Amino acid sequence: MLKNRCVRSAFNYTGGKFKLLPQLLNLFPQDVSYDNFIDLFCGGGSVGLNVEPRNRVYMNDKEQNVIQVFKVFISKTFEELLNIINDMILEYGLSDVKRFGYDFYGMNSSTGLGRFNKEPYARLRYDYNNGKFSEEKKVIAFYLLTVFGFNNQIRFNKRGEYNLPVGKRDFNANMEKKLREFHKVITEGNFEFSSIDFRLFNKVTSNDFLYADPPYRISTASYNENGGWGIQDDLDLFLYLDSINKKGTRFALSNVIRHNGKENKELVDWSKNYNLHVLNFNYNNSNYQSKAKETSTVEVLITNY
Repeated sequence: MLKNRCVRSAFNYTGGKFKLLPQLLNLFPQDVSYDNFIDLFCGGGSVGLNVEPRNRVYMNDKEQNVIQVFKVFISKTFEELLNIINDMILEYGLSDVKRFGYDFYGMNSSTGLGRFNKEPYARLRYDYNNGKFSEEKKVIAFYLLTVFGFNNQIRFNKRGEYNLPVGKRDFNANMEKKLREFHKVITEGNFEFSSIDFRLFNKVTSNDFLYADPPYRISTASYNENGGWGIQDDLDLFLYLDSINKKGTRFALSNVIRHNGKENKELVDWSKNYNLHVLNFNYNNSNYQSKAKETSTVEVLITNY
């Protein structure tokens, strides 16, 4: 069963699927005949938030920091969570336009808040990287680094340090609203969070529906840095999906077949065993070899049903 109104993630997550949800949800099974929804690479959680299986939504992602945020969020009332966030913003002297507006800081929405937040953000990032916080506050600090950071991205260097510079925005009214709605869904629903390699995820039965939105090997994103996802990962994922297909489990895989002149030939070959839907063109089995191939990016959903 699908929700009547789509809920946004609390993260402005790179590669998030919120804008594609209308297409994705229309291509998902249009019934309630599956017990659990498995979001194998959940990222910010936009997809898992917006389905209603009979039993449970599993949200799994190898990015442990994001999963820890979800776990802390679910352990607090919204008022408790908001107090912790606002206290940390006040402690570090970060901007708060939902209270004071842009004029208070001598800035505007177009130029953003980066010049004001540069130093307090750097202090927050330094304290986060140098172990100042207790585990719970470290999780909130990570969330705020993504909110105040450049393009809301998540990136660590080879030493494991969060290394993005400051961005233009802060924890504004829109972010608070998204957090409120996100928190309501995950606290009232039946969610289970995990952070394991997809190869080890074995909570899949023939009565479940699995959605996979892995890193896209031929695209450029922070999650592909430092060898984050390579051809062997693609091949292993194809084998994993083949194995659950043999169980009789329905699955859907999001991916990019073509991007900036590159083609994922291995994905093209593997997809011939299943049903390929080109997104942003037609909802029903668009022909990849026709009009879609002429564009710079061809995003697809591959299903076994």
